[in-house]
Amino acid sequence: MTENTIIALENLAVYQRNILILSGINVEIDKGEFVYLIGKTGTGKSSLLKTLYADLPVIEGSAIVAEHSLKNIKKKEIPFLRRKLGIIFQDFQLLIDRSVTENLMFVLKATGWKDKNLMNDRIKEVLDKVGLGTKGFKLPHQLSGGEQQRVSIARALLNDPEVILADEPTGNLDPGTSEEIIKLLMDISKSDRAVLMASHDFMMIEKFPSRTLRCEGGKVLTGQETN
Repeated sequence: MTENTIIALENLAVYQRNILILSGINVEIDKGEFVYLIGKTGTGKSSLLKTLYADLPVIEGSAIVAEHSLKNIKKKEIPFLRRKLGIIFQDFQLLIDRSVTENLMFVLKATGWKDKNLMNDRIKEVLDKVGLGTKGFKLPHQLSGGEQQRVSIARALLNDPEVILADEPTGNLDPGTSEEIIKLLMDISKSDRAVLMASHDFMMIEKFPSRTLRCEGGKVLTGQETN
């Protein structure tokens, strides 16, 4: 583990409802790295990501994410961990009765922001970054799938996270839009953030190669082991 390491997993086991999903995970990810987490549906990709943002407990082995040890992490510490993480889901999870700006404002208020001017400035900043600077007034149903995913990426960036965890972010998108989203996430990783993106879109992974972890047979294999 170096000073650049932002995720360190050692002999980690992933359990869901007391069922062992993955075991013996030894992985380090550095700041500024873009890493794919690949594998067929049901091989444990989402469960591993849920473990990293403390939705599933660490029972066996160790996991350190953004300087937080997840073994025996206290409930009151989890919000502080999650402020260092940006989490992106396949199904966008936007509030459908609120505009893009109101969706982002909701997150800022929920994470302790108070100053209205600073909040508006931050919203403008993240929307500009994802190419939606003029769409803040729109409701989610007025946006394309790709635009909705860009909003969810903007939402993930609000608190300037050190790590982005993206769970199949291109799963509901057409190939052209998927390319745009992967390029955007790769660009985000260049600003010293680690991006771990779960995917089973092997064509996109071939087109935009990067370091790869593979969930297979209850293990997480590193890139070298998948060649």
